[in-house]
Amino acid sequence: MHNTGYRPGLRPSRKNWIIAVILLCLGLWLVITVFGTRKSQMRASGDGDDDVDYSTVEVVGKWPEGRKKVVLLTGGAGFIARFLLGRGDDVIIVDEVNDYYDITIKEDNLAFLSSFAKHRLDIADRAGMRAIFDQAQTDGAPITHICHLAARAGVRYSIENPDVYIHSNLQGTLVMLDMARDYTVTNFVFASSSSVYGENKKVPFAETDRVDNPVSPYAATKRACELLAKTYNHLYGIPMSGLRFFTVYGPRGRPDMAPYKFIDAIYNGKPINKFGDGTTSRDYTFVSDVVQGIVATIDMPFAELQLFNLGNSRTINLNRFIEVVEAAVGKKAVINHMPPQPGDVPITFADLRKSKQLLGYDPQVPIEEGIKRMAEWYIEKYGKA
Repeated sequence: MHNTGYRPGLRPSRKNWIIAVILLCLGLWLVITVFGTRKSQMRASGDGDDDVDYSTVEVVGKWPEGRKKVVLLTGGAGFIARFLLGRGDDVIIVDEVNDYYDITIKEDNLAFLSSFAKHRLDIADRAGMRAIFDQAQTDGAPITHICHLAARAGVRYSIENPDVYIHSNLQGTLVMLDMARDYTVTNFVFASSSSVYGENKKVPFAETDRVDNPVSPYAATKRACELLAKTYNHLYGIPMSGLRFFTVYGPRGRPDMAPYKFIDAIYNGKPINKFGDGTTSRDYTFVSDVVQGIVATIDMPFAELQLFNLGNSRTINLNRFIEVVEAAVGKKAVINHMPPQPGDVPITFADLRKSKQLLGYDPQVPIEEGIKRMAEWYIEKYGKA
């Protein structure tokens, strides 16, 4: 009889084996899903697991005790810079004082900083910047640190005027990097932005996430500045750090940003524009918390370029944000419902593990308290006229 090779016991055995493999795969999937969900819940605050080790990150040298730093601060008329100047170091301020928003606000900030050397200059003016560095050397107080905060800000305006952003952000940063190289500064700290994360689907945003999909010219210039800085750090060994700010707000904040615009409009009974359905979320960060991170970074020159998130690590959606402003102002908003804006991202959310470990960064001001302080400042300054 012809042997077909069929063995009656084989098929059930193979079937059982296939079932076992399927069950094993389902079990592994279940374990991974549960673990991933728990991990996401742990990271909902932006802290995540604390097992990331940054102990190998090298800090270059220690600043001599008792020796003053001479800090060149670009963007000195911006509201962040105003809060940086109370700790006794010598500060040289450079600001273009452009007309992106009301220049009287910037001039008011500069007037407050009357005890510091100030230069009204486009940071992309190479000859002008070199003259400032040369003069500091002539005066016997050479510039030791650069804190480069100057930039053309605003996502939506960058879509309409990208050339302005290329000049101010990219060309300006290139000039500042050249100054750091030519005058051998101890540390170069520059402002980047959470906008580099684009439409990142993974939250919270970590410094190791991909940042190759910017959704606005502003975001593209900020990422390009990070790459330029990395190149200069590699070629010339300049210690440096880039700070990715997450929607900084507070008294004397920019009038084109939502906190100021909404407080102003709601207080004065004017309508606000709500773009989209109100579910977009932002990680608003109070100015005093950001300043804590900036100052810590100035004091820590890293051998290799380090990028840090400076956020609050608590998100709030637009609908809830409007409610917070209403409560702080004591009035209800009149709302214009608008379609979503090009260049807007659905969420920003900072993972702060690296900033906490290396900088001791620890934001303290929740959005409700920060908006309350900002509203009180606004009403004191503008509401009693």
